[in-house]
Amino acid sequence: MAESDVLVLIPARMASTRLPGKPLADIAGKPMIVHVLDRAREAQVGPVVVATDSAEIAAVVQQSGGHAVMTRPDHASGSDRIYEAVGLIDPAGHAAIIVNVQGDLPTLAPADVRAALVPLADAAVDIATIAAEIRKAEERSDPNVVKVVGSPVAPGRLRALYFTRATAPAGDGVLYHHIGLYAYRRSALARFVALPPSPLEQRERLEQLRALEAGMRIDVMIVDSVPLGVDTPLELAAARSIMSADH
Repeated sequence: MAESDVLVLIPARMASTRLPGKPLADIAGKPMIVHVLDRAREAQVGPVVVATDSAEIAAVVQQSGGHAVMTRPDHASGSDRIYEAVGLIDPAGHAAIIVNVQGDLPTLAPADVRAALVPLADAAVDIATIAAEIRKAEERSDPNVVKVVGSPVAPGRLRALYFTRATAPAGDGVLYHHIGLYAYRRSALARFVALPPSPLEQRERLEQLRALEAGMRIDVMIVDSVPLGVDTPLELAAARSIMSADH
Protein backbone atom coordinates (compact mmCIF):
# COMPACT_ATOMS: atom_id res chain seq x y z
CA MET A 1 0.00 0.00 0.00
CA ALA A 2 1.31 3.44 -0.91
CA GLU A 3 2.14 6.04 1.71
CA SER A 4 -0.38 8.37 0.06
CA ASP A 5 -3.13 5.91 1.00
CA VAL A 6 -2.49 6.17 4.75
CA LEU A 7 -3.23 8.99 7.20
CA VAL A 8 -2.04 8.65 10.82
CA LEU A 9 -4.01 10.52 13.48
CA ILE A 10 -3.21 10.99 17.16
CA PRO A 11 -6.19 12.15 19.25
CA ALA A 12 -5.12 14.26 22.24
CA ARG A 13 -7.11 16.21 24.81
CA MET A 14 -6.25 17.98 28.04
CA ALA A 15 -9.20 16.68 30.08
CA SER A 16 -7.93 13.23 31.02
CA THR A 17 -9.79 12.11 34.15
CA ARG A 18 -6.86 10.38 35.89
CA LEU A 19 -3.99 12.58 34.67
CA PRO A 20 -5.22 16.01 33.55
CA GLY A 21 -3.03 17.73 30.97
CA LYS A 22 -1.11 14.53 30.29
CA PRO A 23 -0.29 15.22 26.59
CA LEU A 24 1.94 18.08 27.78
CA ALA A 25 3.56 16.14 30.63
CA ASP A 26 7.33 16.38 30.33
CA ILE A 27 9.16 13.10 29.68
CA ALA A 28 12.94 13.28 29.18
CA GLY A 29 12.73 16.92 28.12
CA LYS A 30 9.83 16.67 25.66
CA PRO A 31 6.04 16.75 26.07
CA MET A 32 4.51 13.27 25.86
CA ILE A 33 2.49 14.14 22.73
CA VAL A 34 5.73 15.03 20.91
CA HIS A 35 7.25 11.64 21.79
CA VAL A 36 4.18 9.90 20.33
CA LEU A 37 4.31 12.15 17.26
CA ASP A 38 7.99 11.27 16.76
CA ARG A 39 7.31 7.52 17.02
CA ALA A 40 4.44 7.77 14.53
CA ARG A 41 6.55 9.78 12.09
CA GLU A 42 9.42 7.28 12.41
CA ALA A 43 7.02 4.55 11.23
CA GLN A 44 7.00 6.28 7.82
CA VAL A 45 3.60 4.98 6.76
CA GLY A 46 2.04 8.33 5.87
CA PRO A 47 1.41 11.88 7.10
CA VAL A 48 0.88 12.23 10.86
CA VAL A 49 -1.57 14.74 12.36
CA VAL A 50 -2.52 15.40 16.00
CA ALA A 51 -6.30 15.88 16.42
CA THR A 52 -6.98 17.99 19.49
CA ASP A 53 -9.44 20.36 21.15
CA SER A 54 -6.64 22.27 22.89
CA ALA A 55 -4.85 25.29 21.41
CA GLU A 56 -2.03 24.58 23.88
CA ILE A 57 -1.49 21.05 22.52
CA ALA A 58 -1.72 22.30 18.93
CA ALA A 59 0.93 24.96 19.64
CA VAL A 60 3.35 22.42 21.16
CA VAL A 61 2.89 20.09 18.19
CA GLN A 62 3.52 22.89 15.71
CA GLN A 63 6.61 24.07 17.63
CA SER A 64 8.05 20.57 17.20
CA GLY A 65 7.52 20.72 13.43
CA GLY A 66 4.34 18.64 13.55
CA HIS A 67 0.85 19.23 12.18
CA ALA A 68 -2.25 19.62 14.37
CA VAL A 69 -5.91 20.08 13.56
CA MET A 70 -8.49 21.56 15.95
CA THR A 71 -11.58 19.43 16.60
CA ARG A 72 -14.72 19.88 18.68
CA PRO A 73 -14.37 19.53 22.47
CA ASP A 74 -17.47 17.37 22.96
CA HIS A 75 -16.40 14.07 21.35
CA ALA A 76 -17.28 10.92 23.30
CA SER A 77 -14.18 9.05 22.13
CA GLY A 78 -10.90 9.27 20.27
CA SER A 79 -12.40 7.54 17.24
CA ASP A 80 -15.09 10.22 16.98
CA ARG A 81 -12.36 12.87 17.19
CA ILE A 82 -10.25 11.30 14.44
CA TYR A 83 -13.29 10.88 12.20
CA GLU A 84 -13.98 14.63 12.43
CA ALA A 85 -10.28 15.29 11.80
CA VAL A 86 -10.21 13.08 8.68
CA GLY A 87 -13.00 15.16 7.16
CA LEU A 88 -11.11 18.38 7.92
CA ILE A 89 -7.71 17.20 6.68
CA ASP A 90 -8.71 15.10 3.69
CA PRO A 91 -12.20 16.12 2.55
CA ALA A 92 -11.51 14.78 -0.95
CA GLY A 93 -11.08 11.25 0.43
CA HIS A 94 -7.56 10.49 -0.82
CA ALA A 95 -6.57 8.50 2.29
CA ALA A 96 -8.11 5.02 2.16
CA ILE A 97 -6.66 3.90 5.51
CA ILE A 98 -6.81 5.81 8.78
CA VAL A 99 -4.48 4.86 11.63
CA ASN A 100 -5.49 5.87 15.17
CA VAL A 101 -2.46 6.07 17.47
CA GLN A 102 -3.32 6.82 21.10
CA GLY A 103 -1.58 9.93 22.39
CA ASP A 104 -0.43 8.28 25.63
CA LEU A 105 1.97 5.65 24.21
CA PRO A 106 5.36 7.43 24.35
CA THR A 107 7.36 4.18 24.11
CA LEU A 108 5.47 2.87 21.06
CA ALA A 109 7.73 1.07 18.58
CA PRO A 110 7.48 2.53 15.05
CA ALA A 111 7.54 -1.05 13.70
CA ASP A 112 4.32 -1.74 15.60
CA VAL A 113 2.56 1.05 13.71
CA ARG A 114 3.66 -0.61 10.47
CA ALA A 115 2.54 -4.03 11.75
CA ALA A 116 -1.00 -2.76 12.29
CA LEU A 117 -1.38 -2.13 8.56
CA VAL A 118 -0.51 -5.69 7.49
CA PRO A 119 -3.98 -7.30 7.84
CA LEU A 120 -5.57 -4.64 5.63
CA ALA A 121 -3.88 -6.24 2.62
CA ASP A 122 -6.74 -8.77 3.04
CA ALA A 123 -9.92 -7.25 1.57
CA ALA A 124 -12.06 -9.14 4.12
CA VAL A 125 -10.58 -7.17 7.05
CA ASP A 126 -12.32 -3.95 8.14
CA ILE A 127 -10.10 -2.93 11.05
CA ALA A 128 -6.63 -4.05 12.12
CA THR A 129 -4.91 -3.75 15.48
CA ILE A 130 -2.04 -5.23 17.50
CA ALA A 131 -1.48 -7.31 20.64
CA ALA A 132 1.39 -8.88 22.55
CA GLU A 133 1.73 -12.08 24.55
CA ILE A 134 1.09 -11.63 28.29
CA ARG A 135 4.24 -12.72 30.14
CA LYS A 136 3.52 -11.52 33.70
CA ALA A 137 1.24 -13.83 35.67
CA GLU A 138 -0.55 -10.96 37.46
CA GLU A 139 -1.59 -9.39 34.15
CA ARG A 140 -3.66 -12.44 33.23
CA SER A 141 -6.29 -11.41 35.79
CA ASP A 142 -5.80 -7.61 35.70
CA PRO A 143 -8.99 -5.95 34.33
CA ASN A 144 -6.90 -3.00 33.11
CA VAL A 145 -5.05 -5.39 30.79
CA VAL A 146 -7.50 -5.93 27.91
CA LYS A 147 -7.30 -9.41 26.38
CA VAL A 148 -8.08 -10.33 22.82
CA VAL A 149 -9.46 -13.78 22.04
CA GLY A 150 -8.92 -14.78 18.43
CA SER A 151 -8.48 -17.52 15.86
CA PRO A 152 -5.13 -17.80 14.08
CA VAL A 153 -5.49 -16.98 10.37
CA ALA A 154 -1.79 -16.61 9.45
CA PRO A 155 1.54 -16.70 11.30
CA GLY A 156 1.46 -13.99 13.95
CA ARG A 157 -2.06 -12.90 13.05
CA LEU A 158 -5.46 -13.56 14.63
CA ARG A 159 -9.02 -12.83 13.62
CA ALA A 160 -10.54 -11.26 16.72
CA LEU A 161 -13.53 -13.06 18.20
CA TYR A 162 -13.80 -11.04 21.42
CA PHE A 163 -12.07 -8.42 23.58
CA THR A 164 -12.47 -8.57 27.34
CA ARG A 165 -11.21 -7.35 30.69
CA ALA A 166 -11.75 -10.87 32.06
CA THR A 167 -9.14 -13.64 31.95
CA ALA A 168 -9.86 -15.33 28.62
CA PRO A 169 -9.80 -17.78 27.04
CA ALA A 170 -9.94 -20.25 29.92
CA GLY A 171 -7.57 -23.20 30.15
CA ASP A 172 -3.84 -23.49 29.55
CA GLY A 173 -2.09 -21.44 26.92
CA VAL A 174 -1.06 -18.00 25.81
CA LEU A 175 -3.14 -14.90 26.55
CA TYR A 176 -2.78 -11.75 24.46
CA HIS A 177 -2.73 -8.15 25.73
CA HIS A 178 -4.53 -5.88 23.29
CA ILE A 179 -2.76 -2.62 22.41
CA GLY A 180 -5.06 0.28 21.52
CA LEU A 181 -3.73 1.19 18.10
CA TYR A 182 -6.09 0.76 15.15
CA ALA A 183 -5.86 0.88 11.37
CA TYR A 184 -9.29 1.38 9.77
CA ARG A 185 -10.44 1.27 6.22
CA ARG A 186 -11.90 4.73 5.82
CA SER A 187 -15.32 3.26 5.04
CA ALA A 188 -15.12 1.08 8.18
CA LEU A 189 -14.32 4.10 10.37
CA ALA A 190 -17.31 5.96 8.91
CA ARG A 191 -19.56 2.97 9.61
CA PHE A 192 -18.15 2.47 13.10
CA VAL A 193 -18.68 6.03 14.36
CA ALA A 194 -22.24 6.04 12.96
CA LEU A 195 -23.19 2.99 15.07
CA PRO A 196 -24.73 3.46 18.52
CA PRO A 197 -22.75 2.09 21.49
CA SER A 198 -23.42 -1.65 21.72
CA PRO A 199 -24.48 -3.70 24.77
CA LEU A 200 -21.15 -5.53 25.18
CA GLU A 201 -19.20 -2.33 24.56
CA GLN A 202 -21.06 -0.68 27.41
CA ARG A 203 -20.71 -3.69 29.69
CA GLU A 204 -16.95 -4.21 29.14
CA ARG A 205 -16.21 -0.51 28.52
CA LEU A 206 -14.38 -1.47 25.31
CA GLU A 207 -15.29 0.50 22.20
CA GLN A 208 -13.96 -2.10 19.74
CA LEU A 209 -16.74 -4.52 20.73
CA ARG A 210 -19.18 -2.22 18.91
CA ALA A 211 -17.47 -3.18 15.64
CA LEU A 212 -17.53 -6.92 16.41
CA GLU A 213 -21.18 -6.82 17.46
CA ALA A 214 -22.00 -5.12 14.15
CA GLY A 215 -20.34 -7.98 12.25
CA MET A 216 -17.19 -6.07 11.29
CA ARG A 217 -13.96 -8.05 11.03
CA ILE A 218 -10.98 -7.06 13.19
CA ASP A 219 -7.64 -8.81 12.65
CA VAL A 220 -4.78 -8.60 15.13
CA MET A 221 -1.03 -8.71 14.48
CA ILE A 222 1.07 -10.11 17.32
CA VAL A 223 4.01 -7.83 18.21
CA ASP A 224 6.90 -8.34 20.61
CA SER A 225 6.02 -6.07 23.50
CA VAL A 226 3.42 -3.71 24.93
CA PRO A 227 4.24 0.01 24.90
CA LEU A 228 3.80 1.75 28.22
CA GLY A 229 0.42 3.47 28.38
CA VAL A 230 0.51 6.63 30.52
CA ASP A 231 -2.79 7.09 32.31
CA THR A 232 -1.77 7.68 35.95
CA PRO A 233 0.95 9.57 37.87
CA LEU A 234 2.63 6.21 38.58
CA GLU A 235 2.77 5.35 34.87
CA LEU A 236 4.10 8.82 34.10
CA ALA A 237 6.91 8.27 36.60
CA ALA A 238 7.67 4.90 34.95
CA ALA A 239 7.78 6.50 31.49
CA ARG A 240 10.15 9.18 32.76
CA SER A 241 12.41 6.54 34.27
CA ILE A 242 12.48 4.38 31.09
CA MET A 243 12.93 7.23 28.65
CA SER A 244 15.52 9.11 30.70
CA ALA A 245 17.60 5.92 30.67
CA ASP A 246 17.22 5.74 26.87
CA HIS A 247 18.40 9.30 26.27
